[in-house]
This record gives sequence, structure tokens and C-alpha cells, in this order.
Amino acid sequence: MKSTIGILALWGIVSLSVNAGDEPKVKVISVIDGNTIEILDNNGDHYKILLYGIDSPDSGQHFAKEAKALLAQLVLEKSVTLVMHGKDRYGVRIGEIQADGTADPKYELVRTGLAWTTEQDEKLEMVKQHARSQGLGLWVDENPLPPWMWRRQQSMLKSKSS
Repeated sequence: MKSTIGILALWGIVSLSVNAGDEPKVKVISVIDGNTIEILDNNGDHYKILLYGIDSPDSGQHFAKEAKALLAQLVLEKSVTLVMHGKDRYGVRIGEIQADGTADPKYELVRTGLAWTTEQDEKLEMVKQHARSQGLGLWVDENPLPPWMWRRQQSMLKSKSS
């Protein structure tokens, strides 16, 4: 019971984690997977955005469809605030998003067991540990394969079959 109350209190704090200041508003026009969206900015330009701090199962992994569906439910066709955190090694933009009056969707993905954490974020780690202790989503498996390891396995299999 204390654990649930603590998580709910944390959830209230997390809801305010991305402040809507001078950050740009963009529209989410596509959900590519459980942690990747496509946005349309005010200039009419399209960009792919990886959600900062999480990695969801990739297509072909358990819970990939559920993660994508949840992210779509939370942000598709909505105007969101975007806070950029740079680019990944492939040049894909990394950012945090928040629709008006809601928490950053990464917290809901982690809370429901549909994403791993990838950055040192104490609040996000607490949310993940709660999902794990409850056996939610990907945590029904004792030791689920993280997507970065799954991608590595897939690339090794692909190179051997070439």
C-alpha cells in the first residue's frame, strides 16, 4: 500500500517534469514505434524524434505493438511541447514531449512496463522498479531482452546470412 501511494505521489511530481516555457509546440503526425514519433513543426518541416530516456521493444519483440499503440493513444495528432536533447549517433533528434496538461508519455510507457530506461533519472527508475515488481508488460518475463541487445543480435544474424 505504501508503495502504491508513493508511486502515485511521484506520478504527480512527474506530471510537471517538462515545463511548457518557450519550447516550441509541434504536432505529432505519426507514431513509428513505442519510443519514436514523427512531428510537424510550425515551418511545415517533418522530423523523427526519439523519446529521451527510454527504449521500447522493437518490431518483432514482445510488447512492441502494445508500446506503439499506447504512445499513439497518448500523443498522435496532438500538439505537444518539444524539448530537444540533441541527436543520436545516426543523426535522429532526441527529445522530450508533453501534451498540454499531461505527463511526458515516457513515464506512462515505463509505468505500464512497455519501455526500459536508458538515462540516469531517479524518478523514472522508481517508476520502472514499480512496474518490474508488479510484473507489468515486458516484466512478465524474469529477464526480458532489451531492444538494444535485440538489435545487436538481429544485425549479427543479418550479416551472417548475407
